[in-house]
Amino acid sequence: MGRAAAEGSDLVVITSDNPRSEEPLSIIGEIESGIDSSVMRKTDPSGLGAGDRAYTVVADRREAIALAVGIAVPGDIVLIAGKGHEDYQILGNRTIAFDDRTVGREALDRKGEGTP
Repeated sequence: MGRAAAEGSDLVVITSDNPRSEEPLSIIGEIESGIDSSVMRKTDPSGLGAGDRAYTVVADRREAIALAVGIAVPGDIVLIAGKGHEDYQILGNRTIAFDDRTVGREALDRKGEGTP
């Protein structure tokens, strides 16, 4: 997954999906291992911006989506992958309401209002 994202993107934000009982950063590390550092460099979320060829890690999915939408410029495509139609996230033994479509729309609305 990391390799495909790096090969097909200018910017990648790696985040958590449904970690269940697994450590989210462990899963994220597996995704990162697929990214060739000669193709895409790792950066801090604050250092990610339009025109880069880089990736970053934001474990909190809501924050990751907000970051991706926030740095997008006209002509960009923001692909939020992984959850598809699911409207929940499983964290440990808890299932919480979480819909990528809603979170993405909220981030777009905030961007349109000029708020982070």
